[in-house]
Amino acid sequence: MQFSKVSGKNNTHKVTLYALSTCVWCKMAKQFFNENSVEYEFIDVDLCDEKDKQKIHQTILNKGGSISYPTTIIDDKTVITGFRKDQLKEALGI
Repeated sequence: MQFSKVSGKNNTHKVTLYALSTCVWCKMAKQFFNENSVEYEFIDVDLCDEKDKQKIHQTILNKGGSISYPTTIIDDKTVITGFRKDQLKEALGI
């Protein structure tokens, strides 16, 4: 499973984004992180093979999330499902 890492000045939190390559909301989440110089890693789940998709689904479910995209996990504990700019800002302190 290959995550893409995007560097940013705001790197006090570990941010992982599970996205779909064709999803408008997922693109907006990536744009939000880029505009706010948030360092994050992401994976486009729809481009993964079935084995990796199952692992990703299990990871999201284990953290208390639901299988919906985008799903952002901050510091391995805060799960934000959907593009919720207010929740992202609060969790990241921006």
